[in-house]
Amino acid sequence: MVTAELALTLPAIVFVLVVCLSALSWGVDQVQCVDAARVAVRELARGEAEGGALADARRSAPDGAQVQVSRSGDDVTVDVSAPPPAGLSFVAGETACSATARVEVTDDSS
Repeated sequence: MVTAELALTLPAIVFVLVVCLSALSWGVDQVQCVDAARVAVRELARGEAEGGALADARRSAPDGAQVQVSRSGDDVTVDVSAPPPAGLSFVAGETACSATARVEVTDDSS
């Protein structure tokens, strides 16, 4: 009797465990996306090279993330998006974050 009950409940326990661990991974991915966007936008706002800023953002971002830069006037925006964890792909969309900063103007006349 106990064996049959265990056989019925074990898949449900494994499913709940997978969903919980995937949700935790999704939260970590969100934090990494925020950090990557902030790193890149900070560097770009200081006037550093775009290639270096994107490399630093990709190093901070979760695996498989895409980093995009756009400029509008004096503002620079960095968008970072990553696919959801495999255990939540049936309910969760991609993890995305953006950061915007005003580009610093340096006076080189001194």
